[in-house]
Amino acid sequence: MTRAEWNPRELPDLTGRTFAVTGATKGLGFFSCEQLARAGAHVVLTGRHPNRLVTARAALVRRVPDASVETLLLDTSKLGSVRAAAATLRARGALDGLLLNAGVVHPPKTRETVDGNELIFATNVLGHFALAGELLQPLAAARGRMVWVGSMSTSMWNYDPVDPQLTTGYTPWRAYVQSKVATTALAFESDRRLRATGVPVRSLVAHPGYSLSGRTAGVRDVNEPTRAKRFLANLQAPLTQSKEEGAWSLVRALVDPDAEGGSYWGPAQITRGAPRPATAPALTRDPAVGERLWAVCEEATGVRWPFAKAARAAR
Repeated sequence: MTRAEWNPRELPDLTGRTFAVTGATKGLGFFSCEQLARAGAHVVLTGRHPNRLVTARAALVRRVPDASVETLLLDTSKLGSVRAAAATLRARGALDGLLLNAGVVHPPKTRETVDGNELIFATNVLGHFALAGELLQPLAAARGRMVWVGSMSTSMWNYDPVDPQLTTGYTPWRAYVQSKVATTALAFESDRRLRATGVPVRSLVAHPGYSLSGRTAGVRDVNEPTRAKRFLANLQAPLTQSKEEGAWSLVRALVDPDAEGGSYWGPAQITRGAPRPATAPALTRDPAVGERLWAVCEEATGVRWPFAKAARAAR
């Protein structure tokens, strides 16, 4: 299946392969899991609320009766939760793919996590950096890949995260955009380091365009938008798409055999459309930015990616 022939509704057979998805109880994460399960993959849904995990799993099985799926508690804003979930996944053996999807857009009133980090940066960036590092060996054993979820907002707001924790000048929107700049830059820095150390794991980025729950099929306990939300979403129909369609880019980056490490994926029309290779903002591709953020993440999480061990695990 070449890139020109890719059909997001007819994925290649994924039987026998295992994927873990963060933030899988709603939105892009849930629909990514559904698409993977329909193609025969074993999917690990992760989320921070036990009850939501139960209802999300039930919803997925209703929609895909023969789905092979399990759940795992994981809150990416808490490093202890990340370590515990990673230990569970490592015990299961090789991992074909990791979709780093969990995220916060609109933060609650509390800005700081139990680890003392800014909440959006912790959830969207630090937790995923730590999780990917903790799972590098099982990913290498499967010669798998990690996909970091970016955002088209990084092309519209040129926020260089020189102060990633936003100790000054905080606004929720700036915190979100900076976190996505950091996510994308770290994905590219990961690719550079994986290549340099000979670890056969691909690191890619995908963004979902402008995907709205109000344009998404109703799924009990997963997607239940109000009439007002549907009305407002439909007014934006020419520029938007559903969460199912938004997940197309994420899933293609995760499973397309032709998708190379260091590549960037998004909808064909930027905000909507079929998934295709795209061009990331220059700031996120700057090696100096990636190297700086890598050091920030190592310091904040205490995680050092085990490149040498991962290279050995792949032999």
